[in-house]
Amino acid sequence: MKTKGSNLPNLLFTGGAGYYLWLSFLGAAVVAGALAYILQIRHGLIITGMRDPFPWGLYIANFTFLVGIAAAAVLVVIPSYLYHYQPLKEVCLIGEFLSASSIVMALLFVVIDLGRPDRFWHIIPGFGLLHFPQSAMAWDCLVLWGYLVLNLLLCGYILRCKYQSRQPSTALLMPLIYLSILWAISIHTVTAFIYSSLSSHPTWHQAIMMPRFLASAFSSGPAFLILILQIIGRCTRWPVEKKALHKLAEIMTIALFFNLFMLGAEILVETYAAAHHLTHRLYLLFGLQGHTALVAPTWLAIGAQVCALILLLFPKARQNLKLLNLCCTSIFVSIWFEKGIGLLALGFIPSSSGEIFEYHPTLAEITITAAIWAIGLLIFTLLVKLAVAVETGALQQAAHAQGEQPKSRESEQIGQEAKPLSG
Repeated sequence: MKTKGSNLPNLLFTGGAGYYLWLSFLGAAVVAGALAYILQIRHGLIITGMRDPFPWGLYIANFTFLVGIAAAAVLVVIPSYLYHYQPLKEVCLIGEFLSASSIVMALLFVVIDLGRPDRFWHIIPGFGLLHFPQSAMAWDCLVLWGYLVLNLLLCGYILRCKYQSRQPSTALLMPLIYLSILWAISIHTVTAFIYSSLSSHPTWHQAIMMPRFLASAFSSGPAFLILILQIIGRCTRWPVEKKALHKLAEIMTIALFFNLFMLGAEILVETYAAAHHLTHRLYLLFGLQGHTALVAPTWLAIGAQVCALILLLFPKARQNLKLLNLCCTSIFVSIWFEKGIGLLALGFIPSSSGEIFEYHPTLAEITITAAIWAIGLLIFTLLVKLAVAVETGALQQAAHAQGEQPKSRESEQIGQEAKPLSG
């Protein structure tokens, strides 16, 4: 999909005042995060709130959450291509773009969490020393990179077909679709396995962690996508039908039910068995030895999910966009906390020696984290801008204006018919 001159950059970075304001906001966040990251490189991770009793903080929390957002794209792909649900098929590319952007952010969070960022090349398959297959982290890097490549191949191929006004080849597209579905499930399953395989943290030794990771991902991912699709539908000419939003809301409701069911099962088993690692759960729910920093956020996260589920069980509530947006926002934020800081606190507080160290992210951490999110949202914004330009024909018109006609069967036929007329 080539264009002469500077058509593509002009289309990507041209828009209204709101678009320029959005790009400026993201750019400012990236610059601020880069300055904070320079400070982190100079002084080390000591500028963060992480310490030996709590070695994983905001960076790994966001990594875990974003892998789930990336995996949730499969919920758009399956109804679109396996069950041919047309309203979701129209926005399938948006889901794939969100997935690719989320993987980039997840990998960046791994990089900034490294004490030696120059060793990033070790997590690149084929270049670094991954210690595959012994290392669980090597499996995670492999599935993440593989899923990123699959997403780029799918998006690139579908966009090229749209640009050339032709239908994608089923023989080429469907194998990639089936492979991406299996791969999407694997990326979050492997991430959950990393947690549950850590022998020094018995509170994570649960077989239910893998399906619960998927259930939470299939709740927060559609919630975020529903909000994004409405913004895209209002700010661009991309066709976003309400039927697509309603179908995603149905899927999100079912996944949220299973997520809360498994959470209740975890709490019930731990409480009834009264095992030693019950103290970790008690810290989150009620506090320990006067330490209650995460008690209120934990109950707010659980309460927000329960209230959202009750509302979403009613079809009229799902069809009311204001109520739906409120539920989606509460689900997204609550699962971000529960699957991020809440999950880490469940494993690290109290420590193996009984120490209670309450983690508080520093301003530098928050700034760097915001910068990573800004990079991901910038990539997503530009990908959507490119897709809108192709979908509406703006990129084809720009190419045609400079003398380049997109090659397709239709254009070749038009060219052959025009030759006698020009003679």
